[in-house]
Order: sequence, then structure tokens, then C-alpha cells
Amino acid sequence: MSDALIMTGRSLRLSRRNVDALITSLALPVMILLIFVYFFGGAIDTGTQYVTYVVPGVLLLCAGFGSANTAMAVAEDLKGGIIDRFRALDLGGTPILTGHVLASAARNLLATALVLCLAFAIGFRPSATLSGWLAATAVLLIYVLALSWFSAAIGLFVKSPEAAGGFTFFVSFLPYPSSAFVPTGTMPGWLQGFAAHQPVTKVIEALRGLLLGQPVGATPWVALAWCAGILVVSVGASGVLFRRRTV
Repeated sequence: MSDALIMTGRSLRLSRRNVDALITSLALPVMILLIFVYFFGGAIDTGTQYVTYVVPGVLLLCAGFGSANTAMAVAEDLKGGIIDRFRALDLGGTPILTGHVLASAARNLLATALVLCLAFAIGFRPSATLSGWLAATAVLLIYVLALSWFSAAIGLFVKSPEAAGGFTFFVSFLPYPSSAFVPTGTMPGWLQGFAAHQPVTKVIEALRGLLLGQPVGATPWVALAWCAGILVVSVGASGVLFRRRTV
């Protein structure tokens, strides 16, 4: 655990020094929120105030943008040879990767807080109880951890930081064919099945229901099951890929 915390501090310091990437990961979700609310919100009928509808999806976009930085940071470590130096210090793969993941969670926490502050400023008014806020926070945090570990696995799988950034674009794209910005029932029939049942939609619907104080049924548990599955597979794949890349 102490090694993981040291690696987390290292990753955060690297993020602080890479100001351009940090600003981009913070600014993009803010810009998307403003664009959808003020450019498209008046033309989209969701049955509720559009800013209230769209915020959960933008929060997941924050996680996607942040995870792209995680994949590129892991790939950069492999390319630059620093991993070999860490291994010479008898530092295993688990604390190295955990450091990247925890730093990603910290960056996402900052981006989430920024988006929520802006959302409140432009009219977001959730009606969640304290338990609803706690449950929504837990779902979002587990999703961020799962996505960050998945991105770490991508960073180990690809051969360059540039490829890692391109590969994680597909992960960042997933909130679009979901219920993040429009109800899935308004999509073409061939797309509705995928959009309604993909993991991002389940997480968004869980967050939306919990934040708005609406009945959610088993949706949060389905979302958590998806996140847990992604997390377990990603952690296992990261361990295997790390050993193969550092032999």
C-alpha cells in the first residue's frame, strides 16, 4: 500500500506538470455540458429540464476523458523505460498500476466537482436524499475505478502512447450511443437494443434515478454488476499484460 501511494503521488505530480493535458481533460466536459444544454437542449424533449437530464451523462464523459490520460501514462512509462528502473528497485506491477488508477480517480474527482458546480450554476436541481447522493457517489466511483483499470490494461496492450490515446477514444465514445443525451427510444430501431443494454446506459440511468429521487429498482445493482465485471477482467488482464511486457 505504501508503494502504491508513492506511485500515486508520482502520477499526480506528472499530471500537474502536464498542464495542457490536465486543462483539456477538465475543459472538455464543461464545454460539452454547455454545448448540449444551450445549443441542443431546447430542441430535445426528455420530459424534464434538459440540464437535469444530461448531467449524469456528462459525468461519465469526465471519466472517459480522464481514463485516456491513464492509458497514455502507462504506455509512456513502458516506452520510456522507467518500468525497468522500478523493477530493479523490487517494485512490482500492482503498486505501479494502482498508482496510475488512483491518480486517475483523483483527476476525475476534480473534473466531476467542476462539472457539478457549473451544472448547479446553470439550473441543475437534483432532489436526491443523503442516501441517494451516497449511492450515486458509490456507483460513479466504482465506474471510474473500473474504467481506469481498463485503460491501464489498454496502456499495457498497445505499443505507444499515441495508440493508447486513439484506442481509448472508443471508450470515451460509449456515452453517445446511450441514454446520456437523448432517450434511447428516440434512436433508430437497429441501435436501440445496444443503446438500452450497454453498461454506460445502466450506470447513467442509476445515477439519474438516484440524483433525481426517482424509483430505480434494480438498475443500480445492474450497473454495479457491469462495473464489477469490467473491474475484475481489467485487473486480471493488467497483471497478465504487465508480466508479458516486462519479461
